[in-house]
Amino acid sequence: MTQDEQAQALVGFGFTARQAGFLAAVMRHAGVCLARQYCAYAGIVRGQKTHDFFGTLVARRYATAYSGGPRHARIYHVHHKRLYRAIGEPDARFRKPLAVARAVERLMVLDHVLAHRDLIWLAGEREKVEYFGRTTSLRREELPSLTFGRGTGKTTRYFADKLPVGVSSDGRRHVFVYLVTQDVPLDFRAFLHRHAELLRALTDWEVRLLIPRHLTASIAAYQEAFREELAHPLRPAVVDELVWYFRQLRPGPEPDGLRLREAQRAFAAPRYRALYRAWQRDGDRVLHATTSPILADSLARRNGRLDCHVPTHRYLHLAPLVGTA
Repeated sequence: MTQDEQAQALVGFGFTARQAGFLAAVMRHAGVCLARQYCAYAGIVRGQKTHDFFGTLVARRYATAYSGGPRHARIYHVHHKRLYRAIGEPDARFRKPLAVARAVERLMVLDHVLAHRDLIWLAGEREKVEYFGRTTSLRREELPSLTFGRGTGKTTRYFADKLPVGVSSDGRRHVFVYLVTQDVPLDFRAFLHRHAELLRALTDWEVRLLIPRHLTASIAAYQEAFREELAHPLRPAVVDELVWYFRQLRPGPEPDGLRLREAQRAFAAPRYRALYRAWQRDGDRVLHATTSPILADSLARRNGRLDCHVPTHRYLHLAPLVGTA
């Protein structure tokens, strides 16, 4: 289903086209929302129409309202299976109860999506896999993924970060959102490793950091991690030594002590620790990929870039509103 078709399906539940469009965006990207977000989407001031809309959602048990806090704010969790089935996502994870931190993170992402409606936002795994499978020459296994479990219980999830990807109306520019939740960029480095193959296949891309106010002191660290990972390809000789070193970290015969100590000193930086995590998951290919100059060239030509966004809204006052799952 297209995004317009999803919204139209919700009109059948008695919602106006404007309400249905907002609900579709909420269910695709967050599962939770605030009344002010609907007002911003609809271009209206908060009043009776907003009150009636959310009152209907709660009365029909399409959503649950969590209220309280110092500003008497409410978070609405849209969870009714019929609504999600109508947009083709009956098993969407956003239907499930969630913890406080996750609710606030989703509200931040939804705010960003609603504020940048000039982009077409890809949401779920299936939608992203289909889009990039159609618009690039990459094989499915070359798309960003994480594998969970072992043996017959192994499961591969594509675009497992579950963050929106924006596409310009002409299909040329791609925006990969990353929500900063830690003061050190170790997980961000892993995100870049997972997406490197896809970024190399695109002609115009941007990694867009959403940085909460309380983590703005970490911006410089994230910018440096981005430059290290993408702007400075490794020399083949360095990769060969990394392959040797990482293999020595596995249980087995004692390696050359001097060479090991030298490697430990040489590869103590955060970049190599993140590469070790990626290598454990994806093997030698993730190391050999770091020798490619394509991403560095993209950055030099400004066809690839990092952008940092600090949300204008505050969210900490919402913490008491959502029960932990």
